[in-house]
Amino acid sequence: MRIIADKAYSSRAIRAHLRRRGIAATIPEPADQAGHRHRRGSAGGRPPAFEPTVYRQRNIVERSINRLKQWRGIATRFHKKAHYFHATLTLASILLWLRT
Repeated sequence: MRIIADKAYSSRAIRAHLRRRGIAATIPEPADQAGHRHRRGSAGGRPPAFEPTVYRQRNIVERSINRLKQWRGIATRFHKKAHYFHATLTLASILLWLRT
């Protein structure tokens, strides 16, 4: 299992929690955290693992979610029951797929 997140989720606590649960993380390191680590020298530890090719896949998911949210019923969660919302989401996904 792998989690792909943006820089806002790059903290020691989050990375440690994911490591304990056996989840690989692809999270870029913010410049300020990298600067702090470099300033500490060898005591700062090594940089966290980051795979740019895996991180690029995040963009595909984000764009897909944004296209789905253009449907007002999905963006506002018009249908409160889960199976109605799931049906609306499925219908919107099929229509978007047919358009491309």
